Formats: sequence, C-alpha cells, structure tokens
Amino acid sequence: MLITNLKIKTMEQNDIDNGYIYIKENKIKALGEMSDLSVTDEQTIDAKGATAYPGFIDAHSHLGMWENGLGFEGDDGNEETDPSTPHLRAVDAVNPMDFCFEEAVNAGITTVLTGPGSANPIAGNWCAVKTYGRRIDDMLIKANIGMKFSLGENPKSVYNGKNETPITRMGIAAIIREELLKAQRYMESKKKAKKSGDDMPEYDIKSEALIPLLKGKCKAFFHAHRADDIFTAIRISKEFKLDYVIVHATEGYKIADILKEEDAHVIAGPIICDRSKPELRDASNKNVATLEENGVKVAICTDHPVIPIQYLNISAGVCVKNGLDYEKALKMLTIIPAEICGIDDKVGSIKVGKDADIVIFDKDPLELCAAPKHIIINGELIK
Repeated sequence: MLITNLKIKTMEQNDIDNGYIYIKENKIKALGEMSDLSVTDEQTIDAKGATAYPGFIDAHSHLGMWENGLGFEGDDGNEETDPSTPHLRAVDAVNPMDFCFEEAVNAGITTVLTGPGSANPIAGNWCAVKTYGRRIDDMLIKANIGMKFSLGENPKSVYNGKNETPITRMGIAAIIREELLKAQRYMESKKKAKKSGDDMPEYDIKSEALIPLLKGKCKAFFHAHRADDIFTAIRISKEFKLDYVIVHATEGYKIADILKEEDAHVIAGPIICDRSKPELRDASNKNVATLEENGVKVAICTDHPVIPIQYLNISAGVCVKNGLDYEKALKMLTIIPAEICGIDDKVGSIKVGKDADIVIFDKDPLELCAAPKHIIINGELIK
C-alpha cells in the first residue's frame, strides 16, 4: 500500500509537510517527502493533504472485559472471590467480538492495554492488543505486559462488604508484600533446587505468575488515586525492585515534583468523569498539564468502560483546554504510552520497521467532531 500527498506527524524527531508512506508486509517500509517518492503500488491512496498520525493507544482500559450492554454474563473484569489473584490472565477473558472494539477502531485507537480491574490488591496480568481482529491470540502485541495491583478505596470497598481482609490500606499493602515475598522465596528455592539437583518446591501458580515481574520482564501497574496510595506504590516497588507505573494518579498534581524526583511514569485518567467516589474529590482537569510541566512522563487513558474508549481523543482535548501543550497531548496518545508500556519498538510512531498502524484525519483529531478519514491496522486498510 502506498499513501501519498499527506502531512505526517511521525511522533519522532521530524514531521513531513507533504509526504508519502509505503507499507509492505504489515510494516512501514518507507516514508519521506513526495519529491523523493520512487516507489509505486497498485493500492495507492491519495490523502489529498490530510494528516497521518500513528494509531492511538489507550494504555489503561478494560476493553472486552466488561462487555457492552451486558450484566453479570459479560462481566469478567474482577474475580472478587480472592483478594490475591496474580495467576489470572487477561487473554482468557478478553472478548474481541465486543462491539466496543469496533468503536475503538472507528475512533482511531489501534492498540489498547486491557485486563482485570481494581477489586483486588493483586488482580492478574494484563495484555497489549490490537483493536482489530476476531481471535485475541492473533491480536496480541504482548500477552503479559504487566501485573495489575490496586491500592485504596476499591479493594477496601469490595472486602469490607464481605467482612474479609483487606478492609484497610495497611491490609492491602500487607497482602501485596506477602505474595511478593512468597514469590521471591519460591523463585530462590527453584534456583537452589536446580543447582543442587534436589526436588523442586511444590508448584505454586500464584508465585509462578509473579516471577516475571520480580525478574523485571513485565511492568507493575499500580491503581492509585490518592497521593498517599501513590507513595505506597512507590515504596513497595522500591522494596521489590519493580518496574512500576502509576495508573490514574488523580492527586498527582499535588506531588508532581516528587514524582519527577522518583522518575515515576503515570497513566492518567479517566479525564472526563465526575467525582464519583471519595478518593476522586480533589480531581482536577489540570492534573495532566501539571504533571507534564514538572517533567513527569505521562500518558492519557479512558479506563474504559468508566469512560467509553471512543472518547480518548476528547480526553486529550480537555487536557489541552486546561493547559496541556497540544503537541505533547498528541504524544500522550501515541509514542509516550508506547514507551511507558515497553511496546515502542512496534507501535507509537510512524517509523520504518514499525507496525503499519496509521490513522488519517482531515481535521484536528482532538476536536469533538473529528473522525478518521482512513484507518490502517497491521497494514490492512480498515476504512
């Protein structure tokens, strides 16, 4: 496929005012100025001056976990029978036939991170997937992108209602520490047994699930709204040397300078929601702008279905309205979430060698009325 006569927002160092993109075998094969075009292709799209962007990325959603228009039957986002469920795998629950995947595609969102919710202190692993396809196994970018942890009000509320541990923030942190310590010891026991030739320790599926995290092979995604919960996430991450990301960070603006000092990465959102629970009472639409001004690396998410995923671009527009630099907002939907989540080798920018995930707009993509003119995922023209 050859796309011609378009502006290209690469999200790399240089944009192109009038250029082309050549796609071959699902990858971006070449791009450059129209004056340098030397390839031809039977499938050629004349963009007529429209602008190409990398496919948008929602780095924190529950897409396909809470299905559109269903109750309990389609609710697979929280296993509320046990506060510690690291052995759960998102790929076993995501339903790509959920209509919301189509809504994501139509909004120009080509990649999402999705997985279990925030009922449990340890919820399970998350996956990074493309939004177009019929079988989740074929849509995967990475099956185990990270482990979901939750602090604060959500697990407190769930287990207070059951009169079970944890009902305090101390209890939540204690459960997380207990499981991580057990996994550490289990990992060491396996290592010693392998070295000495002794019997391996009895198989522990929860500890097995946490080993990639302890080895730094995947991320620790900490659901944390309040500043004190954010500090707990950082404290635990330091104790166990976790590669962590703070998700939501509603009170991040209060501690933005400290987050910068800690080199904390943040996935902020939802943006366009009300203060629906106590720990959101100090929510501010200036949060993202303040974090960015202080040098914190931050991406924007919807937390779908809290905010429907098709409103990701509008969320970024609201942040711009409240002081965020426009160009930075575009990067918070593309290259920055890719970098935070460790998938920037495949997605997040228009660069030779990366997946051909491209959305083309003939108006400002952060406007309320904007819709992609063309959508390309894995080199396939969807629209």
